[in-house]
Amino acid sequence: MKSNPETPLTASVFARVSLLGYALLIIYASWYPFSGWRSNGLPPLAFLGAPLPYYWTMFDLITNIIAYVPFGILAVFALYPGIRGIAAFLIALLSGILLSGVMEAGQTFLPSRVASNLDLLTNTAGVLIGAVAGVFLMPTFLEQSRLVLLRRRWFTHEASRGLIVIGLWPLAQIYPQGYLLGHGQIAPILSDWLSDWLSMPIDLSAAIRHGEHLTVEQYWLSEAIITACGLTGALLTLLCMLRPRGPKVALALLALATAVTVKSMASALLFSPDNAFAWWTPGAEGGLLLGIVMVSGLIFAPQAAQRRVAALTLMMSLFVINAVPANPYFVATLQTWVQGKFLNFNGAAQFLSLMWPLIALWFLLHPVHRQKAP
Repeated sequence: MKSNPETPLTASVFARVSLLGYALLIIYASWYPFSGWRSNGLPPLAFLGAPLPYYWTMFDLITNIIAYVPFGILAVFALYPGIRGIAAFLIALLSGILLSGVMEAGQTFLPSRVASNLDLLTNTAGVLIGAVAGVFLMPTFLEQSRLVLLRRRWFTHEASRGLIVIGLWPLAQIYPQGYLLGHGQIAPILSDWLSDWLSMPIDLSAAIRHGEHLTVEQYWLSEAIITACGLTGALLTLLCMLRPRGPKVALALLALATAVTVKSMASALLFSPDNAFAWWTPGAEGGLLLGIVMVSGLIFAPQAAQRRVAALTLMMSLFVINAVPANPYFVATLQTWVQGKFLNFNGAAQFLSLMWPLIALWFLLHPVHRQKAP
């Protein structure tokens, strides 16, 4: 479907916010774990003139290319409608090369990373592919295509940022979590930082629960609460963006099925195929059932009510996940996890897992996003 010449072309907020978020994700993944910075006597750009690495794998090449394809696509989309065609392609390509070059230069000062000109070349190939795809996909995604019409028919005008939040929810399931849908568990990380800084053991989770130890039943109950609140908060975040004519039930089921599928595939890949459904515990099962019941009761509620309940349940999930201790069963499973070549990937996945509920709360509580749908 071609664009209507009488319809003014508008910039895509979705693409621009997605580009910013994806760039931050690349930075986090490239410089993870952000520790041990020091100079090894080499200039930051020394890797450009170094010989190509002798040791490399096809996995490294493919992942480096794939990682930068979305950046190329989003960069072209973000320039629309002011800059299009070959100009958008060149700007996207140069910006991707610059970002990759800065990431590699920064890795010169990280002992756990190695700056590589081969990585720069494969990242550039990814940006090149993405920029070309973006130029050809622009009419389909940004002009008067069926996808754009469905977006306008089903979702409210201010849903662009919310769609990004919901799109990231299934991806946040990739990083191994002690409790199903237990995102935002920052207390252990903060405890480690404080312990190193103060040279004394600090346990913020124990402080929140006043040092009490949990029984097996309390572990199950905690996971049920975390799972139910996480599920309810995520699906209501989606539902509060939908217009009355939107397929609420179908989209909610699709979001849940996608999250569960990604969780299972990630568990099988990072641990072993036998652990694909290791997350299916009595607490998780009860939490899923409870969350489905809660969402079912609010699926046709007013948007304002859905938004408030979504924010409340996400806050409750954040509190409980940071108050309970580490799941002992998950800790035993984690012993089989070897990050190895997944270091970049796991850094980005951890970033999403930690930040997703905070990003969702920002969307739900921001006054611009609370405007009533026209």
